Amino acid sequence: MARRFRGESVHKVDGKGRVSIPAPFRRVLEEGDPDWVAGAQPNLVIVYGLPGSKCLEGYSMRSIEEVDDMVSALPRFSKDRVALERILNTQSIYAQVDENGRMVLPQKLRQMIGVTAEATFAGMGDKFQIWEPSAYAADMAGLGAWLEGQDEANSPFALLDKARLGG
Repeated sequence: MARRFRGESVHKVDGKGRVSIPAPFRRVLEEGDPDWVAGAQPNLVIVYGLPGSKCLEGYSMRSIEEVDDMVSALPRFSKDRVALERILNTQSIYAQVDENGRMVLPQKLRQMIGVTAEATFAGMGDKFQIWEPSAYAADMAGLGAWLEGQDEANSPFALLDKARLGG
């Protein structure tokens, strides 16, 4: 079983947009890059501009391939497929981890999510997110409010049983 993106951390962003990727995330990117070999730098894809999103999403090469395969399974000329292809192919960039474990966040992407001096990385399993730290804190507060509304009968973990049972 492949490693997954887990955890959260805040990293400095320099004037050129370079930011360190959390070391555990780099291991996941290495495992998820079929072209990676020891001593090389892994590749990844950053997706941006998703409707309603205040963050960037980072995918290993294998993870984005799985997403691409799901899109390709839709009928070729359907509006859904065309929309998803456009979003995923025009609103994404290839990136590479450098020899110091960093990646460059282009100015356009930093401006889209309001990142200036720091960025929060949040593991999301098969992808990770990059946030402006206060926006991430606000999003987490919203999640906290949702969790407070749950009870034992409606535990968030009960959703896992529904997913397992196809419900």
